[in-house]
Amino acid sequence: MLFSDPLQAPAQSIACAQRDYPEWHRGRARYGVWTLPVECPQVLARVDRAQQHLGDWLHAGYRRQAHITLFVCGFPAGQAQFDDDFPSERLEAQLTALQRLDTGAFELQIGGLDSFASAPFLSVSDPAGRLQTLRATLAGHSAEIRQSPYHAHLTVGLYACSLPGQTLQARLAAFAEDELLPLPVGELHYSTYAATELFGPLHTERCLDLRRWSWSPDGLAATPTTG
Repeated sequence: MLFSDPLQAPAQSIACAQRDYPEWHRGRARYGVWTLPVECPQVLARVDRAQQHLGDWLHAGYRRQAHITLFVCGFPAGQAQFDDDFPSERLEAQLTALQRLDTGAFELQIGGLDSFASAPFLSVSDPAGRLQTLRATLAGHSAEIRQSPYHAHLTVGLYACSLPGQTLQARLAAFAEDELLPLPVGELHYSTYAATELFGPLHTERCLDLRRWSWSPDGLAATPTTG
């Protein structure tokens, strides 16, 4: 649920507890996701301003690099023991499928400030529908670990406190930056983070350089670019 939803907005924000979550990771070390790294200076500056705008409502020390989550994989594993394990053969199958897709670089658009119950974010729009194509390709080789429908977003931080919905909605609306900013997407990363570090950084395990390919209109006949 989004705070921008006039009919189903959350009643309040959810404070993220700074603790280990052993019932989730069950002793497993790292968690894997496919991400789109965000390195555009204009977009990063908007993230910084959004963090300053929300101030101490957010946890300090958030060290995760700016990114858009594309697909949640689970805990890397040699063999699946739990339903949220991600065996290595699934990763290799996804990599092969992405390389066969030969998707090229593309552009997303970054908008204003919105929020889930637990985390504020900058909105993401995908006019050409490239995210859905990539997600469908990944989903063809592994079920996604997801409790709610996918909603592309650029996380600003995590809430340190619980706030009444109206209070939070007013602050979000006061962030008067909703002009769409172009976000070039030239790389696709398979990244992991330490399961015991709530705000810990992403580590890139695999990187696909999308700029090596040109996107064909039907997504089937892309050809390598030169240079």
